[in-house]
Amino acid sequence: MNSILVLIAAPGSGAITPALAAKLGTPRWLAQGEAVEIDGADFETARKLCYGLPIDLNTVPATNRKKRIFIADMDSTMIHQECIDELGVVAGVGDKIKDITARAMKGDIDFEGALKERVALLAGLDEFIIAKVLLERITLMEGGLTLLATMKAHGAHTALVSGGFTAFTSHVAAALGFDENRANTLMIKDKKLTGEVAMPILGKQAKVESLNRICLAQNVSHEDVLAVGDGANDIPMLLAAGMGVALHAKPLVQEQARYVINHGDLTALLYLQGYRKEEFIPI
Repeated sequence: MNSILVLIAAPGSGAITPALAAKLGTPRWLAQGEAVEIDGADFETARKLCYGLPIDLNTVPATNRKKRIFIADMDSTMIHQECIDELGVVAGVGDKIKDITARAMKGDIDFEGALKERVALLAGLDEFIIAKVLLERITLMEGGLTLLATMKAHGAHTALVSGGFTAFTSHVAAALGFDENRANTLMIKDKKLTGEVAMPILGKQAKVESLNRICLAQNVSHEDVLAVGDGANDIPMLLAAGMGVALHAKPLVQEQARYVINHGDLTALLYLQGYRKEEFIPI
């Protein structure tokens, strides 16, 4: 299969110069100084030329690049934060929860057990704190609005699938324009968190099941799916998708994912699909 080398620089860095691109072959600029693609360019040569520069290198197939389904993780992917960590800070148990989160996302401990342990630390927290955290502590990842708007303008179906909580995914999905969202449910009684999460817990296998369900409903194959995530529980979903991207991800995720973005923002996922910057829907 013919392949294309895609170079994507950190936004605004201008790190990809015409001279650098020309050393690899005949460049097709997706965004001057920021993203370029070159047919059949040698990855190792590019890696050496780009060493120390804020440039991501990925080799993609020459065909079927623009995907018809987009499935995304939420925490540290479509938003900057881990929502449960932010709840923990407000509840006064931030350090304990952040430590468990970090170990779970690196794959050091079981996701389901880690989620139960963290939620238990939130028992007694007032329900209104969720809205407060959403308003004051949650920020969207750069490029997300443009990514969603552009893919949807080209007919893609979009889903936010998170191991987090529906109280957050419903808000984030609406803000970004996702067609659907799925996550876990925090149990609440008398307007306070009970410290429990509704069963069954949505973990890594549930993300793959969501991908399968959406493919079936949209009558497309896994090759037509773009997926993005950063944690160990995202790995099966990334491997199942035709284009699974590790975005600013944990080392274990970067090792296993076929595509890795460490310098670009979420618009890098458009460049991987071959979109030119002038095709982006401005937000």
